[in-house]
Amino acid sequence: MIAVYALAFAAIWSLYIALRRRAEARSRATKAAAAEAGLLEPASLHPKIDPLKCLGCGACTRVCPEGDILGMINGKAELIEPSHCIGHGACKSVCPRDAITLVFGTEKRGVDIPNVAPDFQTNVPGIFIAGELGGMGLIRNAIEQGRQAIDSIRKLNGHGSANAYDVIIIGAGPAGFSASLAAMQHKLRYLTIEQDSFGGTVAHFPRGKLVMTAPATLPIIGKVKFKEISKEKLLKFWESAARKTGLKISYGEQVETITRFDNQFEVRTTRASYRASSILLAIGRRGTPRKLEVEGEDQAKVVYRLIDPEQYRRRHVLVVGGGDSALEAAASIAEQPGTTVTLSHRSEAFSRAKVKNRERVESAQKSGRLTVLLQSSIKKIGPHDVEIEQKERRMRIKNDAVIVCAGGILPTAFLKGIGIEVETKYGTA
Repeated sequence: MIAVYALAFAAIWSLYIALRRRAEARSRATKAAAAEAGLLEPASLHPKIDPLKCLGCGACTRVCPEGDILGMINGKAELIEPSHCIGHGACKSVCPRDAITLVFGTEKRGVDIPNVAPDFQTNVPGIFIAGELGGMGLIRNAIEQGRQAIDSIRKLNGHGSANAYDVIIIGAGPAGFSASLAAMQHKLRYLTIEQDSFGGTVAHFPRGKLVMTAPATLPIIGKVKFKEISKEKLLKFWESAARKTGLKISYGEQVETITRFDNQFEVRTTRASYRASSILLAIGRRGTPRKLEVEGEDQAKVVYRLIDPEQYRRRHVLVVGGGDSALEAAASIAEQPGTTVTLSHRSEAFSRAKVKNRERVESAQKSGRLTVLLQSSIKKIGPHDVEIEQKERRMRIKNDAVIVCAGGILPTAFLKGIGIEVETKYGTA
């Protein structure tokens, strides 16, 4: 009987070891692919694991709702896809040895984080920050912070001025949306400004992307209980809430300057000038889209993100950029019937894109559905064509639409310009 138990135990142990080795092989491969693509630096808040405390139980790898962010290598937990981490924090909560700390930046790459007090007020009295700009990318956290920031703002003195808003909310992402509802709930005189579209960063996610959320409380609306929902359904829910509450947002309006006058702020935008007793910045970290600064870029056919590949069916499309968003856009549009797609990148290789996206582009290129122009730059955008220079040779190609995926201009200079202290974090909390 003992021999039977011993054999059973040996078989179970052998199976466990085999599965563990297979999982570790996958983790190593995932980390190697991220390293090859130059994607080993987390964008913002992420876990830092102390290998001396880590037991190797793997609880953190199983609980992360964002997929294979963490993996087991040499019996210890490691970040294997750092660039995908959004700072959920579930890994830290389940660690039995407190081996995980949530930090900003790394030793190699610093992350600029504005100094914000527990009430969300910056060092500039009357200016508050909530959501992703403060380092919290998780939707639930942003919603909670937007609501809590307004709760702090409504307690300030100076509200009720006839010539000024009680608060101007800049940004209509999760934090700005929640804050706007809270301002309505507390009967504050508010103005919400959004330079792009409703939803902020969420609206920029690829079509069909699952947005990992957790129960959160929206002012006026109440508790929102869904946990997994696509970006389209989430935006539809938010838009329905905005209609029901009568929420007003000024779209397509970009803030240019914020200046303090006595006990008020003057906010100048691309449309007008406003006065307010307080400001809530909920602008996210992606900032303003980086432009090409070429003739013809102000045309309506030039956009800075892909929403739906199908809208480009049977059209001549130019995609500019060399990151994952550019490659994903070019490959997706190339799959549409009748399209002619050109991908222009200024460097000699797509060194910072994931392997699967590079392979997808290579496949589309080989099939003739996509033309890739490396070491090229856009010189002029005409109504029906574009001029591109590649290795000192100019060419003109037909064009109906241009998608520029060149990243964003981080708002650090803007924050410092209005006096907000910004600290560069190198792997610290």
